[in-house]
Amino acid sequence: MILAERLGKRYGLRPVLRGVSLQVARGEFVAVLGANGAGKTTLLRILATLTRPDAGALWIGGVDALRHPERVRQQIGLVSHHSLVYGELTAAENLRFYGWLYGLRGDALERRIEEALRQMDLWSRRHDRARTFSRGMTQRLTIARALLHDPAVLLLDEPFTGLDQGAAATLSSLLREAALEGRAVIMTTHEIHRGLEGVTRALILRDGQIVHEQRDDLAPQLLAALLHDHANA
Repeated sequence: MILAERLGKRYGLRPVLRGVSLQVARGEFVAVLGANGAGKTTLLRILATLTRPDAGALWIGGVDALRHPERVRQQIGLVSHHSLVYGELTAAENLRFYGWLYGLRGDALERRIEEALRQMDLWSRRHDRARTFSRGMTQRLTIARALLHDPAVLLLDEPFTGLDQGAAATLSSLLREAALEGRAVIMTTHEIHRGLEGVTRALILRDGQIVHEQRDDLAPQLLAALLHDHANA
């Protein structure tokens, strides 16, 4: 679903990504690990077609995403640092608004709204304004928004930040299900002791480069040791 080749990005004279290449197939759940400033958010924004790289190539679903970003955005569900939730709208109204943006209409949209809110355990709060939600509930609504149009690719930037234990467990379960349903899931995180259940591959990003790939033993203790070793290499 995702093929990135030698992505590079600079902000001024500072290189943020340096020749990053990766492939992610349907059903894969990839965690991109690294310290703050490693380039994780920039990488995710490029994959989401929100930031254009200075070098490299990117295909999503077989489409050249740098030439035709508008054609691939329908395939992408994004959870970023900003929830993109409107506080004065209810939970259902938020999803209805984004559903319209994705081209959903009528009964099909209403079914998707109900399914998404029930999946996130927010159906009973569907008529409540989003500004009354806790941090965890807002994050669940954000996930519902990202999944509303049934995307083939799910991109999440530090999704566990600020979540309590219960909300984190709900999100972790959802991400496992998303991969099992055949989505390509990429999650950036520096919180390696949370939410790695179901991850099929881990990449360590340092100074804008992938310096390690781990497929077999994805125990948090091992990944923490690998992160420490690469940070001090």
